[in-house]
Amino acid sequence: MIDSHCHLDHEPLFSDIENVLERSKLIGIDKILTICTTFDSFNKIINLVNINPMIFGTFGIHPHEADNDIVNMFEIIENVKKSKKIIGIGETGLDFFYNNSEKVKQIDSFKAHIEASLELNIPIIIHSRNAEIDTLKTLNLYKDHKIKILMHCFTGSLEFAKELLKLNSFFSASGIITFKNSLDLQSTFKYLPSDRILIETDSPFLAPIPKRGSKNEPSFIRYTAEKLAEIKNLTFNEIDKITTNNFNKLFF
Repeated sequence: MIDSHCHLDHEPLFSDIENVLERSKLIGIDKILTICTTFDSFNKIINLVNINPMIFGTFGIHPHEADNDIVNMFEIIENVKKSKKIIGIGETGLDFFYNNSEKVKQIDSFKAHIEASLELNIPIIIHSRNAEIDTLKTLNLYKDHKIKILMHCFTGSLEFAKELLKLNSFFSASGIITFKNSLDLQSTFKYLPSDRILIETDSPFLAPIPKRGSKNEPSFIRYTAEKLAEIKNLTFNEIDKITTNNFNKLFF
């Protein structure tokens, strides 16, 4: 299994990293992608990727931080090149639910990340909340350039998913698909082609059932994989193989 999106630089994961990795190995995880959200986050990630061969990282500025951590395409590229184990760009995107940063600055930051991903030909990890129209509008500016898109913790509408499929997007399922009130999202993942889906924890956030209410960690990904297998009418081993192959196809 592969946890395609977590935040090992956050507590309580960072201070307990050796035990977190050991529990991950015990349930069959062989790769973990730890995601950058700020410049300070990246300073920790650069060290984390050297701790263990299973850890890989990204560079990016979260839309919540677009007012504070202003970045351009060249700075993004420069940071990605600091390690061969930095294999993606993000998390970037748009969040018009919290609006922690100005919309214009979010969009400008998003474009810089897209352009860096195109320049480096590596995947971009996208956060989109209450911003389906503007996310698509921005991505479609680059639709002729074959962006490698991963929609992180996808909770969007089926219509949004269908438009993203036209851009050859991948979609990552988080623990949210295990929640009882997520029937529409479960239906969307049932619709999505199996060769376009990945799994993630977004730990330490969004612990899946039966761990909801706990601090999430990569080893909890097994519960998301089990639910996704049920939704897709596949065995656990089949969903494990599919999502692992999809990750490796996208990032390697």
